[in-house]
Amino acid sequence: MTSDVAPHTSPAGDAAIESVSVLGEDSRRQMFAFIRRQRRPVTRDEAAASVGISRKLAAFHLDKLVDAGLLHARYESPGGIRKVGRQPKVYEPTDSHIHVSIPDRRHELLADLLLEAVLTEDDGESAAHAAVRTAGRRGRELGEREREQTRPGRLGAERGLSVCERMLDQHGFEPVRETPTQLRLQNCPFHPLSAKAPELVCGMNHAFIAGYLQGLEVTGVEAILAPRPGQCCVQLGPTRG
Repeated sequence: MTSDVAPHTSPAGDAAIESVSVLGEDSRRQMFAFIRRQRRPVTRDEAAASVGISRKLAAFHLDKLVDAGLLHARYESPGGIRKVGRQPKVYEPTDSHIHVSIPDRRHELLADLLLEAVLTEDDGESAAHAAVRTAGRRGRELGEREREQTRPGRLGAERGLSVCERMLDQHGFEPVRETPTQLRLQNCPFHPLSAKAPELVCGMNHAFIAGYLQGLEVTGVEAILAPRPGQCCVQLGPTRG
């Protein structure tokens, strides 16, 4: 888990920060770790005993973990033995993975694109070309899905950039509207990997965003490479020529 200071996070980042905040309390964090290690449903009594607190206080902390999406809760008899009366409440981990990075980093997206590129690489096609092709196709499919779901009609430069701004924000690019028809991306979600292979990563970024514009059918806007230190290499602005 990495953490640097930044003024804004994506919705996914907000949820991750909330989860980390919930785990900031020591007893809560210890109970969560205990439950994860058990690999089976754990009762309130077991959770309370694991950290030496009362059952009532343990229930409070466990419910906080459930609310944060870190634990599932249900009623079940230990060992699957059915008994008369109310079954005890048990807890087990969800499938959630907590990762907080501010500014937002999306290395899993980059890895997914590169893996797909390797699996779909054509004979005679270079690995770099396959990666850029894959990024462009993924962006185009994302734009097509957005258009199909929202049916926005004709999208000129200003309305089109507003839609793009939401997507880019969700993907961690930290878009800033410099003018009504120009969007600057203040964060590279693939940093610091982009510093190791700038031509490859910047090419994939450009292809992904250009593909999104194409799939969304935005007119009068294009994605261009305009590197600035510490920011994304791509800028969106009026179509040239």
